[in-house]
Amino acid sequence: MATFVLVPGAGGMAWYWNRVVPLIRASGHEPVAVDLPGDDRHSGLTEYADIVVRSIAERADVILVAQSLAGFTAPLVCARAHVRMVVFVNAMIPEPGETAGEWWGATGAVEARQQAAAVHSYTAEFDVGTYFLHDVPQEVLRAGPKQPREEAETIFGEPCLFERWPDIPIHVLAGRDDRFFPIEFQRRVARERLGKEVAEISGGHLIALSNAEGLAECLVAYEMGR
Repeated sequence: MATFVLVPGAGGMAWYWNRVVPLIRASGHEPVAVDLPGDDRHSGLTEYADIVVRSIAERADVILVAQSLAGFTAPLVCARAHVRMVVFVNAMIPEPGETAGEWWGATGAVEARQQAAAVHSYTAEFDVGTYFLHDVPQEVLRAGPKQPREEAETIFGEPCLFERWPDIPIHVLAGRDDRFFPIEFQRRVARERLGKEVAEISGGHLIALSNAEGLAECLVAYEMGR
């Protein structure tokens, strides 16, 4: 039995994984959905990594799943805990020493998002409905918190201090319908920064809410393939 440690992106709400958790459990594995203090301006990458490492505890067969902004927490956790595999999900993939604030300009993320908006004829002006919720069922949203947790600015200014990615399996999984990080952009960043190809499934940026079944199936398949 593997343990899937599920780390959410901006805001840090463990609820993000609420549809994936029972599916992983039903497959015979242990899901651990981590909650992070995204709205706490006194908490940054170091505190986030501390929380994830404590969640891992003494577990030995750990698959670390990092969504979006959690890509910046992932390498810090790998340096401190026994992690067998990393799976990025629509994630920001950092370079050593980079801040999450610098990542946008270094990767051309905003330009890629605007270009995709022009091609697909939706607004280039960011709004939550267009870029995050466009494919999330209304019943899923109604079952969730009334107000999403906002992300404080602290984490965007803290360098991601790691030397290199660990010599373990690393997978990059992306939603082909992601409007925030368009699929072409994710392919390029994965190749440039990890030398990896992206595996694609249906779903937008909040894929754990819009396509929980597909995401859980991919995660379990990675575990089986080891």
